[in-house]
Amino acid sequence: MPSTPRKQQAPRNNPVEHPPALQRWGRVTASRSRLMVWVGVALAVLGLALAAGTMNRLVLSRFETPGSESVTTRAVLEKEFKAGTPSVLLMVTAKQGGVDEAAVASEGRALEQELAGQAGVAEVFSYWSRGNSPTMRGNDGKQALIIARLSGTVTEARTRLADLSPAFTRDSAQLKVQVGGGDEVFRQAAEQARKDFLRAEMIVLPLVLLLLFAIYRRFSAAFLTLGMGLFSVITTLALMRGVTYITDVSTFAANLALVMGIGLGVDYSLFVINRFREELRAGRAVPDAVEQSVANAGRTVAFSGLTVILSLAALLLFPFPFLRSFAYAGIATVLTSVFAALVILPASLARLGHKVARKNENDRPEQGWWHHTALRMMRRPLLYGIPALVVLLGLASPALGLTFGVPGAQVLPRDVSSRVVQQQIIDNFAAEETSAIKVLRTGQAGTDANRSSIEATATELSQVSGIHQVDALTGSYAKGQKIAEPGDSSRRFAGERSTWYSVVATHRTVAQDIDRAHSEIRSVAAKGAGPGAVKIGGYPAELSEFRSELVDRLPLVFGLILVTTFLVLFLMTGSLLLPAKAMLLNTLSMGVMFGVLVWIFQEGNLADLFGFTPSGSIEPSIPILMFCVAFGLSMDYEVFMLSRIKEEYELTGDNSGAVAAGLERSGPLITSAAVILAASFATYASSEIVFLKMLGIGMVVVILVDATLIRAVLVPVSMRLAGKANWWAPAPLRAFHRRFGISESSAPAAPAAGAGAGAGATAGAAASGQPDTAGVGVPADRA
Repeated sequence: MPSTPRKQQAPRNNPVEHPPALQRWGRVTASRSRLMVWVGVALAVLGLALAAGTMNRLVLSRFETPGSESVTTRAVLEKEFKAGTPSVLLMVTAKQGGVDEAAVASEGRALEQELAGQAGVAEVFSYWSRGNSPTMRGNDGKQALIIARLSGTVTEARTRLADLSPAFTRDSAQLKVQVGGGDEVFRQAAEQARKDFLRAEMIVLPLVLLLLFAIYRRFSAAFLTLGMGLFSVITTLALMRGVTYITDVSTFAANLALVMGIGLGVDYSLFVINRFREELRAGRAVPDAVEQSVANAGRTVAFSGLTVILSLAALLLFPFPFLRSFAYAGIATVLTSVFAALVILPASLARLGHKVARKNENDRPEQGWWHHTALRMMRRPLLYGIPALVVLLGLASPALGLTFGVPGAQVLPRDVSSRVVQQQIIDNFAAEETSAIKVLRTGQAGTDANRSSIEATATELSQVSGIHQVDALTGSYAKGQKIAEPGDSSRRFAGERSTWYSVVATHRTVAQDIDRAHSEIRSVAAKGAGPGAVKIGGYPAELSEFRSELVDRLPLVFGLILVTTFLVLFLMTGSLLLPAKAMLLNTLSMGVMFGVLVWIFQEGNLADLFGFTPSGSIEPSIPILMFCVAFGLSMDYEVFMLSRIKEEYELTGDNSGAVAAGLERSGPLITSAAVILAASFATYASSEIVFLKMLGIGMVVVILVDATLIRAVLVPVSMRLAGKANWWAPAPLRAFHRRFGISESSAPAAPAAGAGAGAGATAGAAASGQPDTAGVGVPADRA
């Protein structure tokens, strides 16, 4: 009948007459492959030239919130009182006698004067120049501190410190001098991160190449795929250099660019090359195979890249240059990876042709392990789904005890000099002068007229629980008693309109109870003062505000990621349930990641195996970074998997068959991509820096869990339990999706329910493994 063939023909926007943009682009890359390849080579060479100078333009950053009370207080103290937050210290150890002996004191003062004369040193004080302050003297009397503040930006300060640190690390007959302090800790951490970056490059590249050869069985395909990853890394570093002229970019962002560039470049190439092989196996000529690969797999790559970008872009909501740097690096990595997969790779495939095809391609079974596994899971969904869910919930359960803390010297190995100094301070000093809480009191002039009120405030501040010593214009105080009369160093508190107090807390208070201490200190200092007259500054306040701001923004960031990725998946699937299930399953895998982080890095399990010292808490910025990266990568796999399942469902209308066939098409690739990406991140598991170690171990866990228990078990189980509800959406949303939605297949959809003979024939063809000739423009091997 005339109506039957018309029903099977393509509509007015027939892809043969008006092909989609990506299909047209695939045709261009195939027809002008030589030009495209040379464009790729030229961009790589240009990128290499630009990337060579990127590392020198990356900067270091402190854990602080721009514009916060602590940062503005620091600026006021530096401008009006010439007293800012210390950044470096010298640990002076007397080899004979104690630090109060005349010879030791004389040499200590000379060392202080020498340090003060160095370029870039804005402020120096010592145990001896501060009137033998107890907080700067070791309990055994053999150690004392010289503390300095370096001027300029944190990058300038730490660059200068790279020269000062070895120059002032000494071992004479009288004294042993070691360099420590917060900036020295993180300078050495950044230095080690650079070494880890170079070491990771040497490990990742040959490892990935071997894994790719094991997957492809063709060196041409393996080298081509690795080349796309290298292109992404090189051009990402080049783009990052451009960003450095606009804003600060952290040194640590280069580490993310390396692993994500290799990982995503390889991931996207795997899917495009696999689709190209399918088209060749279906009997298409090389140019047609390139065209269809770009039209179909390219569409999914673009969608996948969008989901990863949306997750990483959420980092821009944090007002911290450190986290924003990872957003710049991550977004640039996705863009360059997608560019490589849709421009350079198709042109290269057109040049190589059948050289990238698998040997004995026709011997591969149509229904492999993934197909049979999916069917087995769907036959007994509760039998397999419940145990898998229990395992994942068990792995995630430690996350309930997650405690966010502040970073310290524990990020470094035990034998690194700055960490050794920090441990000596913890062991031998009652409190840490460099972590003094600075209380600025405006409206209370630091003059003789206010001595009685200043002394009353200082006395009461010294009675706050967890406070070891308070220094003020009128002297030093401890436990409500005056322990030292004012000396020359007390003049630093004098101001015509305001004064300030140096409140030194115990180690335990700084590490575990600083928010409570800040609150009580503010309450005491504000007595008799007007609103806003008391400002809290100092290193503990900067860390506390950084952590609070970070945690406060988490609901907004996580919510935005969930909403945007939900919308992207709806545009791809046209379903409401599939995006919701993807959110739940991805959240479960994120829970596993956080559970492992807590169990290992917070609770200290396997600490000896991985070589680090647990601190009892986790610094929040790295797990948040990991969440955004891991969630984006999980959605990356979700897009690839659902696109193939949806394609099969549109052809057959058979939910279970579509799941099995879709997993058979995508499962091996997802697993291969996951192994390669996990291997890339795993190189940082052996890093000497705890931050990078967390990143490596956490990402390996979440990637492998996501590609195995989630994709192999819970996805087919949940798809089976939901049945046809998987594809449901209200009529208005279905109409919206028909107009604006995007899917990998350009074939017309078969009716999902009540299908006529055409759909039944298609379903039957799929079930039998025979070519489907009913669908327009569908290769025979996709049934």
